[in-house]
Amino acid sequence: MLLQPRDYRNALLPAWGARQISKLLGLQWKMRGQQNIVGDTGCIVLINHQSGIDLLVLAELWPVMKKCTVISKREVFYLWPFGLASWLWGTVFIDRVNGPRAQETINKTAETINSKKAKICMFPEGTRHGGSQLLPFKKGAFHVAITSQVPIQPVVVSRYSFLNSDQLIFDKGSSVISILPPIETKGLSKDNIGELMKSTYTIMAEEYHRLNQSN
Repeated sequence: MLLQPRDYRNALLPAWGARQISKLLGLQWKMRGQQNIVGDTGCIVLINHQSGIDLLVLAELWPVMKKCTVISKREVFYLWPFGLASWLWGTVFIDRVNGPRAQETINKTAETINSKKAKICMFPEGTRHGGSQLLPFKKGAFHVAITSQVPIQPVVVSRYSFLNSDQLIFDKGSSVISILPPIETKGLSKDNIGELMKSTYTIMAEEYHRLNQSN
């Protein structure tokens, strides 16, 4: 990784390792919608957030979507060696602040997306939730998408039927990763953020329900 710092391809090796962990755990991931992947620009990839198992989902997406990375709070960088590895594979570290500096963080993230045509993976629910419905979305990802003027790429993962945290059950099983058509943000402003959040939530919630019914 030191030979090509900040290159998204550095994450392909740990992603491969994570896929081997999926095999050891008896987990199968069925991916659909690869034809919908944004190819010529950066984008904001929105994924529903269920548990720490989501890291294995990212490992499936990394080699398929290309130029993927994530946003993390700056403190993670200092958790070496993981923090250094995260920096080397292109993680965008931010200060989680409110007020004027929050907009500065959004602008810097937007600049990274546009200059590197990066695909930033984010969890719009903001917290882990494996229920039958998605939680309401938070605004952060949509602020970044509108500032960047890049598409939103919704990715919906079916409910982890093999996992029951309340009963401490973890079994073999499968889940579907559905990559939906991109949602354009060109020409939108902060005044449109509410409408954009609502339409994106509806699209992802309907797909989540459909996947759970068929899976």
